[in-house]
Amino acid sequence: MAKQIFVNLPVKDLDRSVAFFTALGFTFNPMFTDENATCMIVAENICVMLLIEPFFRTFTPKPLCDAHAQTEVLVCLGVESRAEVDALVAKALAAGGQTPNPAKDYGFMYQHGFEDPDGHLWELAYMDMAAFPGAGATAEG
Repeated sequence: MAKQIFVNLPVKDLDRSVAFFTALGFTFNPMFTDENATCMIVAENICVMLLIEPFFRTFTPKPLCDAHAQTEVLVCLGVESRAEVDALVAKALAAGGQTPNPAKDYGFMYQHGFEDPDGHLWELAYMDMAAFPGAGATAEG
């Protein structure tokens, strides 16, 4: 079974993407960074490889979509609190991102998201498992 995940995303301008995600508080692994790509650290075993489009194309024969017009992936990150959801969205907006949808409160889950400069959609979700429907139910009923 896999022990790590590397999400690969094409970007037009690597420096712009690094500046954007640095403003959100992410760090990068210099060991996997050069003029073609960088490794953004999301968690201990979760990384996002930001690859400039010409380099990304070397990994797939399929054409790249324009993420401003089409959705190829929606990356969802679980965070520790509602406040963290709101803080990250605020940082994304301040760094030049956009919010395509309003925040949603489902009681047990609160989510909001942003669109990065390349149009990739990032959702942030806080889940209160104690408030999850049926969380107090037992096997007997």
